Amino acid sequence: MGVIIISEAKHTNRLIKEKSPYLLQHAHNPVDWYSWSDEAFARAKAEDKPVFLSIGYSTCHWCHVMERESFEDEEAAELLNRHFVAIKVDREERPDIDHIYMTVCQGMTGHGGWPLTIVMTPEKKPFFAGTYFPKTSRGGMKGMMELLPLLAQLWDEHREELEDSGDKVSKWLQEISEEDKEKQAVTDKTFADAFAYYKRNFDDEYGGFGPAPKFPSPHNLMFLLRYYYYTGEPRALEMVEKTLVKMYQGGMYDHIGFGFARYSTDQRWLVPHFEKMLYDNALLVICYLEAYQITGRPLYARVARETIAYILRDMTAEQGGFYSAEDADSAGVEGRFYVWSRQEVLDILGRERGELFCDLYDITAQGNFEGENIPNLIKSSGDEKSRAEVENDRLVLFSRREERVHPHKDDKILSGWNGLMIWALARAYAVLDDPLYLQAARRAVAFIMKNMRREDGRLLARYREGEALYPAYAADYSFLINALLELYQASFDSNYLAMAVELNEDLIKYFWDETNGGLYFYGMDGEELLVRPKEAYDGAVPSANSVAALNFMQLGRLTGSIEWEDRANELINLFGQSINQQPAGYGFFLMGALYVSRPSREIVITGEKDSAATEQMLQLVQKAFLPDTIVVFKSPGGEQGADSLASYIKEMAVKRDETTAYICENYMCRQPVTDPEELRRMIVRDKPEKIDG
Repeated sequence: MGVIIISEAKHTNRLIKEKSPYLLQHAHNPVDWYSWSDEAFARAKAEDKPVFLSIGYSTCHWCHVMERESFEDEEAAELLNRHFVAIKVDREERPDIDHIYMTVCQGMTGHGGWPLTIVMTPEKKPFFAGTYFPKTSRGGMKGMMELLPLLAQLWDEHREELEDSGDKVSKWLQEISEEDKEKQAVTDKTFADAFAYYKRNFDDEYGGFGPAPKFPSPHNLMFLLRYYYYTGEPRALEMVEKTLVKMYQGGMYDHIGFGFARYSTDQRWLVPHFEKMLYDNALLVICYLEAYQITGRPLYARVARETIAYILRDMTAEQGGFYSAEDADSAGVEGRFYVWSRQEVLDILGRERGELFCDLYDITAQGNFEGENIPNLIKSSGDEKSRAEVENDRLVLFSRREERVHPHKDDKILSGWNGLMIWALARAYAVLDDPLYLQAARRAVAFIMKNMRREDGRLLARYREGEALYPAYAADYSFLINALLELYQASFDSNYLAMAVELNEDLIKYFWDETNGGLYFYGMDGEELLVRPKEAYDGAVPSANSVAALNFMQLGRLTGSIEWEDRANELINLFGQSINQQPAGYGFFLMGALYVSRPSREIVITGEKDSAATEQMLQLVQKAFLPDTIVVFKSPGGEQGADSLASYIKEMAVKRDETTAYICENYMCRQPVTDPEELRRMIVRDKPEKIDG
């Protein structure tokens, strides 16, 4: 597990001292790499050289290709070492650096991706940007052997122009990082516009939105589920269900070992980019669980269980934290670990069983991926009965696959991505009632609190091999706070609510802009970079501000604090102009805005925790899809548990010695009930609300 370093390598550079799996992958390049450090920029200044910055991550396929072609190549390395100071950055350890220079790349070239290539002055001002470059020019793409001498020549002969370009790019960064000039409310029209966008771009045949490549973008689906909840609009639910079913049926889902790949390269979800990311799988678990809560369809519960099984089996550290990712490549070939030939399956299972399996999972002699086969259910009905009939065969194939060379695992533990997985596990425990999920969530929280906080309580971003490093970013805090709120409502252990409150106070302390509002990307105690941005756009993962808006509102309702609710409204209005202009880019933010704009409910259940009546009431509200509802448990034993954090529940007591539920909506409380069936009737939304477009 982790990174294998060859002991007799021809070259060893200073990256050998790093913990990042990505940096260690480059520790034996002939390139004289630095990590991002004052030392590197001081050398660039002293030797009057530009800086060549390369950003990627350890499970990035094209990062591997560029390394093999150029960074392991003596000729290309010699050019880099002669003319530049070369710096490597792991984007998952330093998302602050990546965010800034990816914005530069997208602004200068119109596109972005990894590996990210930036050339800049010793003052960190960029004047050239791109992504992957081959060693030599091909297909209209300039190669490193041509590009590096050209950039070096420009540096020597046209220095003023390059420095002027760097100044202009830096000024542009500052300008686009300024807040919207006008604060705007997010209105019903915004929700309706987002829904209309998804309708226009929906693929009716295979689900998902827009052309290939297709990304899962679970938070967009989660917004649509809430739109359906509030409005009863059937098309919203139809789009989500079609997408969830088609994603599962395709090859993007690992039908042999479970879990989802990062995205599909084609329209049908057949051919994935084979890397598996912790954050995708965590968010998809939540999405399938929410669909199960709404529809009761067993398929969604099974996919959630199987995906969690993959995470607990392959992506969980012995101490309890969750690893970051698995590579697309094994033995240097993309997808090799996951594909099969028909003959191989027949040889392993025998002809009769093998043909049954191959027919179900579209495994043919000609193959569906470079002559091999990605198991999928696209052409099959994929019904539960057919699949159950070959379950033993799947286990046999899984066991045989385990003998193959496994993809590289990035075994660093990121506090924010772990927060997403804890959220998924807490929701899974609440909905599916498997104590294994609660245990895994608790262990992960305990690991983070013990190993990824400084003595002063400051959360840290990354842990690997006993070292926790880098002050955590706003997204790390937001994701973890959200997870703790979810874990409280799954376990009703008030310690998690107390942790959420404490971390939320630190979030404000380190990241909140007291002048204009909003959360900065990195903390006031972080390294000073070209700009200190605020991110609201919901990309592969939701933004810190999006999640924080929902957290603030939920904390306000849980604790009775108006201050947190005010901050939620302030956040939404701060980014309202951007959200109103392009609502589909802010799926998670829209979830928070819906919560803020609609009447929300607080359900307080008080009774003996271990009694059957209490358990029945708690499970009733946990298993239902109630995105407008916060659930609090109050022990009848007096001033303990949530009582000290939520003062408004102090007077709520059991009635007639029976477990009692109090429902408060829109700042008014109804008569308490002791009958679970009466509670069930009360939590069902009477009629959909109209959202005016």
